[in-house]
Amino acid sequence: MTPEFVVSFAKEGIMLTLLISAPMLLLGLIVGLIISIFQAVTSIQEMTLTFIPKILAVFLGLLFFAPWMLEKITSFTNNVITNIPFYIR
Repeated sequence: MTPEFVVSFAKEGIMLTLLISAPMLLLGLIVGLIISIFQAVTSIQEMTLTFIPKILAVFLGLLFFAPWMLEKITSFTNNVITNIPFYIR
């Protein structure tokens, strides 16, 4: 294995991790922003108000994006496993 291969393999893994986590993080960010604006407008300063909507949004997003995420992960894993003989040369 060359150093270039290791760097590209690590880059591919990190990019896949960011790609898979992005929808959940964006949903949490959007819901948190909406709740923060609501709190600022209504002068409600309850810190725990944002937890339940964020949890629900991320859970619903996970249900919606799970097939796509699973397909991406299995494709990456299948690629890694099938190319093991080429990696050890």
